[in-house]
Amino acid sequence: MASFYDFALVCQSLGQTSSRLQIAQLAGDFLARLEIGEAAIAARFMVGRPLPQTQEKRLQVSGRAIWRVVAELVPDHSESGEEIFAAAVDFGEAIEVLLRLRATDPPPRLTLGEVAQDLVEVAGIEGPHSRRRKFELLRALFARASALEGKYLAKILIREMRHGMSEGLMLEAIARMAGRPVSEIRRAHMLDTDLGQIVSQFHPGRAGAEPVAPTTGELAGTSTDAAQGVPVQTDPASLASYTLPSSRPKPIRPMLAAPAASVTAAFAILGESLALEYKLDGARVQIHCAPSGVHIFSRRMNDISPSLPEVAEMMAPLRERRPIFDGEVIAVGMRGEALAFQELMRRFGRVRGIEQVRAEQPIRLFVFDLLGVDGDLLIDTAYRERYQRLAELATRAGLELAPRIIPDSVEQAHEFYSRAIGAGYEGLMAKALSSLYTPGARGRGWLKIKNARTLDLVIVAADWGYGRRHGWLSNYHLAVRDPATGQFVMVGKTFKGLTDADFEEMTRRLQAIKVAERAGTVFVRPEIVVEVAYSDIQRSPRYAVGMALRFARILHIRTDKPAEEADTVDTLAAEFERQLVKPLDSRP
Repeated sequence: MASFYDFALVCQSLGQTSSRLQIAQLAGDFLARLEIGEAAIAARFMVGRPLPQTQEKRLQVSGRAIWRVVAELVPDHSESGEEIFAAAVDFGEAIEVLLRLRATDPPPRLTLGEVAQDLVEVAGIEGPHSRRRKFELLRALFARASALEGKYLAKILIREMRHGMSEGLMLEAIARMAGRPVSEIRRAHMLDTDLGQIVSQFHPGRAGAEPVAPTTGELAGTSTDAAQGVPVQTDPASLASYTLPSSRPKPIRPMLAAPAASVTAAFAILGESLALEYKLDGARVQIHCAPSGVHIFSRRMNDISPSLPEVAEMMAPLRERRPIFDGEVIAVGMRGEALAFQELMRRFGRVRGIEQVRAEQPIRLFVFDLLGVDGDLLIDTAYRERYQRLAELATRAGLELAPRIIPDSVEQAHEFYSRAIGAGYEGLMAKALSSLYTPGARGRGWLKIKNARTLDLVIVAADWGYGRRHGWLSNYHLAVRDPATGQFVMVGKTFKGLTDADFEEMTRRLQAIKVAERAGTVFVRPEIVVEVAYSDIQRSPRYAVGMALRFARILHIRTDKPAEEADTVDTLAAEFERQLVKPLDSRP
């Protein structure tokens, strides 16, 4: 069995090179030396995936919990803990330094399979005292780990490897492992989202036929070899020995959209042969209908079927046709009007009391693409044909289509955009009629045209950064002004939007107005104003104001504006109310 220590050494080597070719070669060579099941585990771990992708939601382990677990193993750390955390390049290094304070460093005895099994066991813990039981299992795992192993255990658990190995680069590593064209590996990954399964398909130790991308039959729940119709052969250390059994369909990676600055820019990129749709403020869902049942997946490819029983009910008449829909679920009010995104989150992940919450918070489903039907996968079919077949199915089953037009002119497109913005939506989606469905890719076939919402906020504190941002104050605490008290109240954090030069300059400016520092956070006088873009405002018990910005990013540092002129709690509340209820009419 491959040792986890060897895996950690390879990860250490990856972090010491900036060459993509060398990273792919190191990882590919390592995977090729392992047994199939171990290679599948290593590929996931190397990109920071502790579990197969559709099971990751089950783990629920925070960095704070990991620190507590390790701190119990080093009872005399209390005086040095904060210093360790501040000096470390990243969280994993802080864990490694802390573990080296133990009286003895355990010899490296963990195996990849053993670590994988323990993480699956942690994910499977539910019910009374689940937090304590997870804590105990993790404590035992870290107690057996050497300091270097503990470093990479922590990195895997918080999904921040920081050694340059992205998911895309892992596909190149798998291609090197298998001696196959990287385009073939990418194609297979489009249809099977789990890197471990891709490694299993293409591993040089795999017996049987040539690897072939999955068909819709496999997407409906089988794990057979597409060429032979027999199970993929694996060794005793394979995934089947430690993953939770499942007969669920396999979700396809959702196609992504690139940004466009305006409607005019979308026409310049896509040409005149395009369709426009409202960009709904909901949650992306992928729906697989099969004779055995209806399965609903989130954007993160988690199975959320129990949370949305009404979607399964409306799809029941289509099960024999086996369609695969791409769509959006939104929360609605008593009159059918669309509500803000955070209202929808009451439904996701709920498995208990679902009938009550279903009555309290109704939803509406809008479908906008058809990825497969009657056993045929349609991702290589032009969008205009996919949509035509989608419209036929939707009409037959009474499904709602996202509001959409095929504009005759740029002027008509601008009018449609104005109606979307006027109704309170983020903007439009523009789709080339000839575009194929490219799973997981942010190509130029789909564009998103958003009307950026901005607020002028004040930085009241900042956290020291990790990894590339080590040494900079780069995670900024953002606040609005309360006109009643003159105080500033937090509404969110962000590290997005600034360049390295901006981080360096901002660190200098914030250090000059520092008033206190605790646990890696520098508190400052409220003087620096930044213009912040955000997608929407959601309710949040985390902040005293009861609201928080979603997907905040800094657009500009407002050196021209004093803190007294920053936006207020009243402005924030007004913006929240403006977005909360939006009229929705499916007719263009």
